[in-house]
Amino acid sequence: MDAVMRIRKLAKRKIKTIVLPEYDDDRTLEAARIIEKEKLAKPLVLTPDMVDKNELERYIEGYYKLYQSKDIDLDTVKKLFSDNLYYAAMMTREGKADGLVAGAIHTTADMARACIRCIGLEERFTIASSCFIMDVPNCQYGDNGTFIFADCGVIPDPNARQLSCIALTAAELAAKVLDLTPRVAFLSYSTKGSAKTKSAEKISQALASLRELSPTILADGEIQADAAIVPEVARIKCPDSPINGEANVLIFPNLEAGNISYKLVQRLSGCRAIGPLFLGLNKPASDLSRGCFVEDIVDSVAVTAIRAQ
Repeated sequence: MDAVMRIRKLAKRKIKTIVLPEYDDDRTLEAARIIEKEKLAKPLVLTPDMVDKNELERYIEGYYKLYQSKDIDLDTVKKLFSDNLYYAAMMTREGKADGLVAGAIHTTADMARACIRCIGLEERFTIASSCFIMDVPNCQYGDNGTFIFADCGVIPDPNARQLSCIALTAAELAAKVLDLTPRVAFLSYSTKGSAKTKSAEKISQALASLRELSPTILADGEIQADAAIVPEVARIKCPDSPINGEANVLIFPNLEAGNISYKLVQRLSGCRAIGPLFLGLNKPASDLSRGCFVEDIVDSVAVTAIRAQ
């Protein structure tokens, strides 16, 4: 069973309400019909007539109180909440929706800002990041072509501690959403000190930090991509690696590497790339590419529903 089939099956186990604020996007409306028909979740398409004026005022006041110390004025907050996205994020914060999916007509920056500020950050991590589920056809690597790539959308140049948090949240997603045993690789152009640079040193520190956060996790780094996913190469370059060239969670050293890599793999292999899926929030939320297709929205809602179970 490929990753998409597995995700859709798991989403049906317990139906969750996922709010879709982009009511005026045709792809979103079609996706909502499919989601409801296939019973993957309960899609809540948030149209203007569904916005309760009293709740809106309460959300505006609550948001203003949270952030007035940052010199934000009330008029600015009211302008933010003229967009359904912020109302939907506050609904998710309060549990009136189990998760949020948007981004078909919003930028990733808009999505990240709304989700971080309204839904809030998990206390364990205090950072938000993102990942993609990559389902590569006819691929023997990873878990029969299934990988998690992170971070591909949020943190431009993560430090060692941030990399370890990205790795742990991505590994937890792999276990919950895909029912996989995560095997984490911190990627680099260096394998085990083959290059002596600050970048490679940062990645080694990230591995040590991850092991403090989760001592039993299978992880290695710094490690080149071929040694991370090809067992024959791993036996040559890092024979003592605990992941044995079978990594399925790939952690990139910075946003440039992650974003470029996922787009190249997606276009060159024809793989399904589900995401960006936000990590480190108090409630699950998923971004979409503005060039997304209907099936991308369906898959993101299914993943978000599983995370909310």
